[in-house]
Amino acid sequence: MNARRRLSIALTAFAVLIAGCGEKPAHQNVVRLGIALEPPHLDPTSGAAAATDEIVYANVFEGLTRIGAHGEVLPALAESWEVSDDRLVFTFHLRRGAHFHDGTDFDASDVKFSLDRARAPDSTNAQKGAFEPIASVDVIDPATVRVTLSHPVADFPRDMGWGDAVIVAPETAATNTTTPVGTGPFRFSRWLRGAQIELVRNPDYWGTPARIDKAVFLIVPDPAAAYAALLAGDVDSFPNFPAAELLPQIRDDPRFAIVIGTTEGETILAINNGRKPFDDIRVRRAIAHALDRKAIILAASEGYGTPIGSHFAPHEKAYIDLTGTYPYDVAAARRLMADAGYANGFAATLRLPPVGYARRGGEVIAQELRAIGIDVRIENIEWAQWLDQVYAKGDYDLTIVSHTEPRDIGIYAKEGYYFHYANPAFKALMAALERASDEAERTRILQDAQRMLADDAVNGFLFQLPKIGVWNARLKGQWADSPVQANDLTGVYWEGR
Repeated sequence: MNARRRLSIALTAFAVLIAGCGEKPAHQNVVRLGIALEPPHLDPTSGAAAATDEIVYANVFEGLTRIGAHGEVLPALAESWEVSDDRLVFTFHLRRGAHFHDGTDFDASDVKFSLDRARAPDSTNAQKGAFEPIASVDVIDPATVRVTLSHPVADFPRDMGWGDAVIVAPETAATNTTTPVGTGPFRFSRWLRGAQIELVRNPDYWGTPARIDKAVFLIVPDPAAAYAALLAGDVDSFPNFPAAELLPQIRDDPRFAIVIGTTEGETILAINNGRKPFDDIRVRRAIAHALDRKAIILAASEGYGTPIGSHFAPHEKAYIDLTGTYPYDVAAARRLMADAGYANGFAATLRLPPVGYARRGGEVIAQELRAIGIDVRIENIEWAQWLDQVYAKGDYDLTIVSHTEPRDIGIYAKEGYYFHYANPAFKALMAALERASDEAERTRILQDAQRMLADDAVNGFLFQLPKIGVWNARLKGQWADSPVQANDLTGVYWEGR
């Protein structure tokens, strides 16, 4: 099927979707945002899907702290906090007058409930490890809560600003997956499965009210349809535009702004270290030598993106460039394959989620691995399948995904994590990092950790995912970068309205 035919089909399908899903916002204070992935649910404290946070973080749900547009830690439901000299006790002073969307009051008991729930044995929180250092949560009075840690955690206020740490009410926690109830500037309105999710302005918000009346997140998985919807004015903004190859056709159109920023997304060829033959470091190093990052980035995102050699963002102060650890070298890769006993190669499956960078980059990676004798079979799966089969059950050989959580190098120390990387030395580094408060010491540990992951070729480290934003030039206040996986609408407005 040629490109023109695909575009025609996509445009027709999107026209049907728009016709059945709501009004155009031309004369209203409404913003329509296009997203590529429909979230599996709307509770950011349950599960690992970034698509959930991209809708509800800072909009519907809030934490004790929040992460700002430049990665700074800001007050949220806690207006201030104090920390003891030994950095074990945090006393949070809470906002007075804040309410959940169902009208119930927010107070310290909700904080205790939320943090105890996140660290409970049966917790399904994707960042459960961030709550494990909490020894106790004590309500001092309705506006004061004391959190005691078992050991110092240097980034604890930042951890409390992640989507995984938002505050929920005991009355509605169980139903937040489908009807989220938070304290934020927007209320959940409705979810038309497969089509759109709507938020409306919360008139009783405790803080500065939102400047738009309604936000509609339209699910547009097809890049051609995204482009067509943008040109037709059916979508006002794609915070993460899925068709970088079409940017030249948009660049000279004064109706649109193109904003290229950074994300926290380390894009990797994830390798199942617990499955043969990938448990052999020589095989993983062969894979690392086989990857031509330049070709992969060109295919995945039209050349946008910064090459990485370990699991760390290039814009972080502690970053070191390790892309030269295993340079692109097909001959070296073949020698390593032979040394490992696989001179004649082996077969492997590459499971790809539906995001564009994975599907496009996966084709190139499959060719590169075939060149060293790995007979790669591509299996395209939906996002829900990826979360269940790959992430939750670890049932895969290879996959491609971008890990968008900030400063998440610690995932490599998690027991049972889907990489199945079991290195006591790395776990010791992460334990030391948790206890380190001196910035120079933390930098040293982080750099040692980066080197260890690179040397062990745990995964194929590809590139830092770029944030390619395309939106109506009159729409102001959207984030250029993504320091967290969010589309924060608290400051968004239409110019001239």
